[in-house]
Parts: sequence; structure tokens; C-alpha cells
Amino acid sequence: MDQILTPLGDALNSFLTDSNVQFVGRGIAVYVVLLWLACAYWAYRDLRARTSNPIAPYLAAVVIVLFTPILFPLGILLYRLIRPGETVAESNERAIAEEAMLREIETQPHCAICDRRVASDWLVCPTCRNQLRRACPSCSRSVELDWSACAWCGADLEARSVTVPSRPSASGRRRLQGAVPVAPSADATQPVIAGGSLEALRVDQRGGGTQLR
Repeated sequence: MDQILTPLGDALNSFLTDSNVQFVGRGIAVYVVLLWLACAYWAYRDLRARTSNPIAPYLAAVVIVLFTPILFPLGILLYRLIRPGETVAESNERAIAEEAMLREIETQPHCAICDRRVASDWLVCPTCRNQLRRACPSCSRSVELDWSACAWCGADLEARSVTVPSRPSASGRRRLQGAVPVAPSADATQPVIAGGSLEALRVDQRGGGTQLR
């Protein structure tokens, strides 16, 4: 057995003591150390972009360093498990997008009665039948309830809802001017007429007519 192990040990010793092998070994060691330190720096930069805490990035780098150049892959795995899922910039963008969505929802028209979302051209709320707008009698476009004129055709909306009384004719004006005002009577059963002296009216029971006395 010793005859087999002795030549193997000598060959391994000669291989390790070779200058080329030692140079390659040193290069590999330097590469591992640099990779270890680069991973620590990467953890620092990554956590700095994912949190506003000024101490947390340094703690992440220290954790990677404490895992030594041999076990630092385990430190990287542990860091990947506990780090925040999104960066600060991504979180801000998501908050801005949510705020913009909420503003868009708030700016959309709602029914004043049931607070349901309605379209901009609906005249009546389909849920509670609340009148939202009215149709222009000229162009049939939907207009707001408080508009005094149509924004599409310029029609006067207020003038259509007001009834203007007709002016009296010339003969009617002459009759109104020549009419004598009648004073109200104190006794409701004794009507009074104008012109000359005041006389009472009585009803002729026999003739069925009205005679003036």
C-alpha cells in the first residue's frame, strides 16, 4: 500500500510546487477575493437603490464580507431572499401611476344621487333615473342643465322655456283706455255701476227680467 501512496504523494507534491501551478492558484484566489468584494459592493449598491435607510446598504455589504470568500454565495442567496422586491424609483412610479388613476376616476362624471359612473353624453342616470342633462331642441345634442345657450349650435335655451304673452290689438287697447274703472261695492248683494247717479238693481219676479230703478 505504501508503495502505491508514496509515488502519488510525490507526484502531487511536485505538481503543487510547480511555479506555473502556483501562479494559476494565486490567480484563482485573487479572482475569488475580487468576486467576493464585488458581491459585497453589489449588495451595497442594490440595497441603496431599494431603500431610503442610509444604514441598511452598509449592513448588507458587511453581511457579505462576514461570509468569507468561501461562503459568500450563501450570503448572496440570503440577501436575495430578504431584500425589497422593488426599487425606490419603481415604488415612486407605481405610486404616481396609482395617484393618476385615482385622479382619472375622480374626474369622470358621477351621478349626484347614486354616485354611479355615468357617460358624458347620457341624459338620465340608468340606475336612479336622475336627470343629468337635457337635449338641445335645435340640434338634439346633449347640453348641461344650467346652460343658457347650446355650445354646439348656439341656440338660446332660456328663450325656449319662457312663454311671452301676446300684445293686445289696437282695438283692444282703445277699449282698455275707454273703460271706466268700477269701484268695488261695500255690500256684495248690491252691485254698483258707473255713470250718473248710483241706482239699485232689482229683479222683477213676474217678468223674469232685470229692471233699473
